[in-house]
Amino acid sequence: MKKLTLSILILSFLISCETKNSVLVSNADELEAAISNAQPGTEIVMAKGEWNDVRIKFFGIGTEAQPITLRAETAGEVLIQGESDLRLGGEHLVVNGLYFMNGASPSQAVIQFAINDDTLAFNARVTNCVIEDFNKSQRNKQDLWVRFKGRNNQMDHCYLAGKSNRGPTIRVDLEGNESIKNYHKINNNHFGPRPPKGGPSAETIQIGNSSTSMTPSYTQVYDNLFDRCNGEVEVISSKSNFNEFRNNVFYKSEGSLVTRHGNYCTVDGNYFIGDENSPHVGGIRLIGTGHWVTNNYFYNLRGEIFRSPLAVMNGIPKSPLNRYIQVTDVVVAYNTWVNCNSPWQFGVGSNVDQKDVLPPSEIRSETPERTLVANNVIYNTEGDEQPIVRHDKIDGIEFKSNVINNQGVEFGGVDGLIEKDFSIKEIEENVWVPSSDLSDVNAYEGFEFDQIKKDLFGNARNTNNSIGATTGTGAPNIMDLSKYGPDWFEAKQESKEPQIHSVGTSDELIQAVANASSGDIIELTADNYDVGSSLKIDKKLTIQSADSAAQATISYLGAAETPAFEMNPKGELILKSVILTGSGENYAFASLKENMSSLYNLKVVDSEISNFDYVLKAYKYSFSEYIKIKSSVIKNCKNGLELSAEDDDRGEYNAENVYILDSQFDGVKKNVLDYYRGGYDESTVGGNLIVQGCMFTNSGAAEENGILLNTYGIINVDISENTFSNNDVKLVARLWGAKNNSHADNVIENSGELIVEQNLPLKLMY
Repeated sequence: MKKLTLSILILSFLISCETKNSVLVSNADELEAAISNAQPGTEIVMAKGEWNDVRIKFFGIGTEAQPITLRAETAGEVLIQGESDLRLGGEHLVVNGLYFMNGASPSQAVIQFAINDDTLAFNARVTNCVIEDFNKSQRNKQDLWVRFKGRNNQMDHCYLAGKSNRGPTIRVDLEGNESIKNYHKINNNHFGPRPPKGGPSAETIQIGNSSTSMTPSYTQVYDNLFDRCNGEVEVISSKSNFNEFRNNVFYKSEGSLVTRHGNYCTVDGNYFIGDENSPHVGGIRLIGTGHWVTNNYFYNLRGEIFRSPLAVMNGIPKSPLNRYIQVTDVVVAYNTWVNCNSPWQFGVGSNVDQKDVLPPSEIRSETPERTLVANNVIYNTEGDEQPIVRHDKIDGIEFKSNVINNQGVEFGGVDGLIEKDFSIKEIEENVWVPSSDLSDVNAYEGFEFDQIKKDLFGNARNTNNSIGATTGTGAPNIMDLSKYGPDWFEAKQESKEPQIHSVGTSDELIQAVANASSGDIIELTADNYDVGSSLKIDKKLTIQSADSAAQATISYLGAAETPAFEMNPKGELILKSVILTGSGENYAFASLKENMSSLYNLKVVDSEISNFDYVLKAYKYSFSEYIKIKSSVIKNCKNGLELSAEDDDRGEYNAENVYILDSQFDGVKKNVLDYYRGGYDESTVGGNLIVQGCMFTNSGAAEENGILLNTYGIINVDISENTFSNNDVKLVARLWGAKNNSHADNVIENSGELIVEQNLPLKLMY
């Protein structure tokens, strides 16, 4: 009996030792004191409410069995705002349930797995948290939202969305022995929309950098949703060795998973879902040695070249660490491409034709070697004339047991790619599989292919060694949002019907712009409106005439060099069926001169704009995802659209997409358009300009550079079906032949020339 009593006492003592010591804190001083007194098993609970300008240094030494926890009293109701950040240092720490919003980090990171260079975090975890729109004041100011250092740290079930300033959303740093071979885990997170930044350094995840790219990282990125992550051409940039990317979903993200530097990555079981309305959604781009790309699914991808569904790049001979290492000893096996444009592209980036304007250290001439492409499936509902694109020689690539249904359309094939008639079926939205297995095709048994044990759905391959990503059925339910992000956070915003505000006076117009909700429509019911100061656009608004056949006039009477419409961060204006006039010294539209923390958008439809100094003035560090002028008249203005403020030659530019369609420009004294991207950054694939069906007359005479449509350094330009008449300029446009610049069916009368220069001299960024 005594032995039993003693056993009970010992058990009770052990249980009591493992009981968490919970401390509720309500302000920064209490929090700091609780952290300094924390012991293994301590749970520090932050009271729900707003925590403003709080800089948390969470240091402690917990154990695997008894970590030290910092958590929200109620997940999602501890709001970290203002100039706030969180740093972790020590061992076995857990952060749970915090919500970063309405602010920005005053340091280099919002969350950092290090207190300082000498105090790193090990075996720490951040879970169930949100960082949303936590941006610095303008896009050139750089920070990270999450910075990994140390070893064996984890971020899981978090939601991160809306980063608009320079810097990756997450970066793994590998400087120092304490941070290599780190085995970090980034899993089950929901990476929500990241808007395009207009230039480099806007990845969602970057693992390492050029200087540490030859170090082993072993970072694991798995079971995440990348939802419209459009920051730049690289959604994920792997810049270290032995990283793994498994079972992630890339949904309509305008970029690619890129093995930018480093070697021996595993890319397995991922879904790449495209958007038929976007030509920028990519798949996987390969650089370097020893990568295995297996069991991946690619659907409806429209990206080209650097953003193509599979891009295997050329390398630079004796490449420095920050450039392009030759692709060697890579395996691409058991993958499936469905309805993707030109899915296989080899020798991407080949630029031997630019040797006259680039130094030898920039010429990508080394084609892939010892690369195996085997047991893959391509299906096209409509035949593709070029499912394989050869940008250079492909004699170093071996093709084995690949199958394509190209609907009988002829193409330049290769040995090892078999044309076969088979059908597919949809098992859930965006996921298609062969209607019957392709086991009648003898799968190639390559070296270590026995290690590819499962297919995309987790089925064992040894029971059905069929080619392609899938061997049988499955129910992946890839867009089940409950698998990603915090359980308390609802990422989807309910759409509401726009409210219509009818305004009959100038004061009512001013009040409606200030007080309307985002998405609302303001209808102009009177003939004339006089506005004496700028209308601030900081939400989505449509301003339109109540009767499109009797357009209302807005006369802007404001001071010189001020805009009728001031485009603020997140401002989105649709101006429809309106006559907008100025004094000749003010602007129709302009961004803020500073503190453009996020992008703006502008659409002008069926309208007339006249008598302004600038039609649009975009200041430095401002950015627009799209500017669209359609079926409108622009006349008697000194300047047109000024999108050339990013003059640091770092690959930045002021707008991602510019559309000028079916419009008339008359009497614009200088440039109709000045659109500039400086710096030789070959992986920046914007901006994008379409000028189509327009008429340009009596414009450009006062422009110093003598170019009517100045598009220096812009990657994608289409000038077609326009008429240029009596424009006193030297050049209508100068296009960049080496990039995707084109012109067709234009009529040019007394307006100079439209020329193409194959290679433009550009300043190197590296």
